[in-house]
Amino acid sequence: MSTFRKALNDTAYIWWEEMRSVFRDEGVLIFLIIVPLAYPLLYSWIYNNEVVRDVPVVVVDQDHSQLSRQFIRKCDASPDVRVAFYADDLDEAQSLVSRQLVKGVYLIPSDFAERVGRMEQGTISVYCDMALMLTYKAIFQTAMLVSQDMGKELQMSLARHYTDHEDAISVQPLAYEDVPLFNPSGGYGSGVLPAVLMLILQQTLVLGIGMSAGTARERHRNGQLVPQSPHYSGVYRIVWGKALCYMMIFAVMGAYLALLVPRMFSFPMLASGSSLLALMIPYIAACVFFGMTVSCLVRYRENVMLLMVFVSVPLLFLTGVSWPQAGIPGFWQGISWLFPSTFGARGYIRLNTMGASVNDVLPELRNLWIQAVAYCGLACLVYGHQLRMARRHEE
Repeated sequence: MSTFRKALNDTAYIWWEEMRSVFRDEGVLIFLIIVPLAYPLLYSWIYNNEVVRDVPVVVVDQDHSQLSRQFIRKCDASPDVRVAFYADDLDEAQSLVSRQLVKGVYLIPSDFAERVGRMEQGTISVYCDMALMLTYKAIFQTAMLVSQDMGKELQMSLARHYTDHEDAISVQPLAYEDVPLFNPSGGYGSGVLPAVLMLILQQTLVLGIGMSAGTARERHRNGQLVPQSPHYSGVYRIVWGKALCYMMIFAVMGAYLALLVPRMFSFPMLASGSSLLALMIPYIAACVFFGMTVSCLVRYRENVMLLMVFVSVPLLFLTGVSWPQAGIPGFWQGISWLFPSTFGARGYIRLNTMGASVNDVLPELRNLWIQAVAYCGLACLVYGHQLRMARRHEE
């Protein structure tokens, strides 16, 4: 048998053994199949409403004037806020917040209407529960918009113009329309979930590969990652045989996460199939070889769960989606370049949410290919070391 044919047979054998081990191991099967299928559906379903509505607030009205009651009525009529309680003082309002009956407090001071009547600036204090940014945004933005609307009404009443057109020009000389770019609804799901989907793809893949490696070490008495078998005689055969197994599985999972889940929940879908294919091929390859490299650190199958779950939230911040990329310090930006999810999430959002072309995401594609090649080389080094240790133990 020729050397090339033997290499193909060994690679196919390793691929088949790895595929069998995946479907025989319940833990690996959960992370490679069930979690990528179910977790995106649960996460997308929770945030499918995009924005929060009728956030309960408590009002401390110390003024009891017509102007303060007008402010309360306008806030209660808004779609984002619901006046649930009235309190006599701030201590009572804080008690309601601590019991999670309300998410914020509107404090109207006793001199509110008096200051406005003297042509001075009136103040209304807003206190918010910062545990959830979406409720904070709804409470604060509602108070700001209502105060601006009441200010326009007061300005028109004092201007004493003859026509409504003159009143409209006096309060808004320049007409404008506020449309959020790439996210018209201003929703959390459309803004953040695309990056979460790419992060799920990486984390589940690394978890599955790590658990499989931990199982292999626990199974063999010498604690080696590479079995003592004639088919496991070449480093490249081992690496490519295992990589083909995971690439085949996550080619399906990647298509499911990148194409089907956004359509099911009506997330933005502006990228063409060819553009997504150009991104997903290097991304999945980089994730596979990254997972195989990380698997060298896994002594027991539970270790990889502790490692990857710990870094999940920091990796989401480092993508630059939930926190501005320009505000991330240079050191942490350098750390983020080690993970495929950083460039995968950025490229996916620019293609699918912002409508960018492949040429616009060339830096992300280039970095993903560099990561795929670099981690492939590291995986070969790791498995080569394991192969030498297995041979030494056999001798």
